[in-house]
Amino acid sequence: MADLWKDCGFGLLERGADQRLVVTDDYLRAYYMRPELAPVPESCARERALHQSLLDEPRREITAREIAALADADARENYRVILRFRDQLLAAPTLEAFYFDLFRRDVAVPPLFIHHTAQVILRGLLDGTEDGLEARAAELFFRSQRVSVKDGAIMLADAETVEMHASGGALGSLGRLLAGAQAPLKTVELDVLDDKNSAEYWKRDERFDTVLDLSYARSGSQALCRVLERWIAHFHGVRTSVRPIREIPDEEWTWHVGLDAEATAMLNGIYNGGEIEEERMRRIIGLYRVDFSDPSALRPEVAGAPVFLGLAMTADGVLRMKPQNLLMNLPLARRM
Repeated sequence: MADLWKDCGFGLLERGADQRLVVTDDYLRAYYMRPELAPVPESCARERALHQSLLDEPRREITAREIAALADADARENYRVILRFRDQLLAAPTLEAFYFDLFRRDVAVPPLFIHHTAQVILRGLLDGTEDGLEARAAELFFRSQRVSVKDGAIMLADAETVEMHASGGALGSLGRLLAGAQAPLKTVELDVLDDKNSAEYWKRDERFDTVLDLSYARSGSQALCRVLERWIAHFHGVRTSVRPIREIPDEEWTWHVGLDAEATAMLNGIYNGGEIEEERMRRIIGLYRVDFSDPSALRPEVAGAPVFLGLAMTADGVLRMKPQNLLMNLPLARRM
């Protein structure tokens, strides 16, 4: 396995006895070096001194008076945000515990930091994998995707990358296809990962410029299932088998989890007997069945039953996955 997502900072963390991730001083320093906090030529002397003090002692307490003394209002706000985030990180025993706790209470953490935390956790989960498709599927957990559906094929490309290259520049037809779904799929064949070329991912893992085919039962969809299994096992300590399905059988439908806001709303509506417009139903791009190896892992009223998952794109063709839904919404007998 290549050094996946090297710039995410995973190498700056340590593993605890339970293999969960522990925040280090160097990991905190990486946040202090972000553009939002790193001094610029216009920074005042107090700001430069404060920044250096944090690099020297990443965990030292910073008083409100020190922040108020900074000349620049944006710098003052950035320090308040970063230090509040740091204190929440340090209050948790592991990065996973911090991430889980975010969704148990109302915590003001910038979405960018939440997505980054998910990426680092996934980097740890993927340790040892040799499958580039799994790594690409994991991107769905922390980066929005632009979806193109044509002739039954469901293609996902990184939304930010597509936006950057919508004119077709560096990515050629890839940018045009995912931006407007006008070009034929064959024009992006070399950029679509599959079983044969999945090793290409390791050469461009931080470019976020490959396409994942999430069509039913294709290798990309199977790879996402394996990542979902890893995610559930890591946070809940339960073994599952996840597989793609074409539809949810009414007779087995006792519990579902939407993996994004759009899928949650649609699945809730259908389950409660509502009518969903056909055009909106076409936004569902993935359905999955989760079977639990140990039925007692679930609450008694649903023990032995499968849990169904759904993915859906928005009206403008974007998938914004919410992996935290698998932390909070599974009908488990016990939680982390």
